[in-house]
Amino acid sequence: MDLDDEPSEPAPRSRPGEWLEYSMILPVLAGVLTLGWLVSQFVTKPFLTVVSSLNGYLLVFLVLGLVLHRTPRNFLQAVTKAVPATAGILVQFPLYAAMAAILTKATGHGGVSLSAHLAEFFSDIGGGGAFAVVIALYTAVLGLFVPSGGGKWLVEAPYVMQAATDVNMNLGWTVQIYNIAEALPNLINPFIMLPLLAVLRLQARDLVGFTFLQFVFHLPVVLLLVWLLGMTFDFVPPVLPAGK
Repeated sequence: MDLDDEPSEPAPRSRPGEWLEYSMILPVLAGVLTLGWLVSQFVTKPFLTVVSSLNGYLLVFLVLGLVLHRTPRNFLQAVTKAVPATAGILVQFPLYAAMAAILTKATGHGGVSLSAHLAEFFSDIGGGGAFAVVIALYTAVLGLFVPSGGGKWLVEAPYVMQAATDVNMNLGWTVQIYNIAEALPNLINPFIMLPLLAVLRLQARDLVGFTFLQFVFHLPVVLLLVWLLGMTFDFVPPVLPAGK
């Protein structure tokens, strides 16, 4: 390792959509939020509990690295130079974990979690084709931000299946709706793209123009099919263990 290596300046911004990558807005915002969270942890929890939290260390050092590099572009360039084969995974997966924690653990008024609010929202839609289309759209949109290859079902399953039970939607078909719709954003941002981009030294924008065309073509086809098939299957109540 060359400890005398001087950081190189990032390439100048060439597209309007890149302005946020060259701005200090996100690092400053992330730093302030993390500092506020850290202060609240020390105020509300024992000192040893806070300093022994591995998740806390990961969050603080990830955000600290972002803040010290001043802009997201500088930070990503440094991470790519340090670990070129896995840079995208190391940076993105902590963000996916944070999204999952917000969905399952964050509570609002009355101590109700966000996942419970989502289940209530889906239940209000009703059953049949409308429920199938909304679930498909929700899964596809979330998949654009969390390309998990299906792993995010662990987060979505509790409230999606609860909503399906509340509206008497076939549970097996609900799972298939998720499988079908979850594959749609993979046409744009495939899960395998993360290591592929690192190996080929490409950027997502080099490929997304081609993959987006597949998404545009398949989206109406998939929504039409889930709407039609969503009205064909009867509801079968789940079998609960004895005593529940």
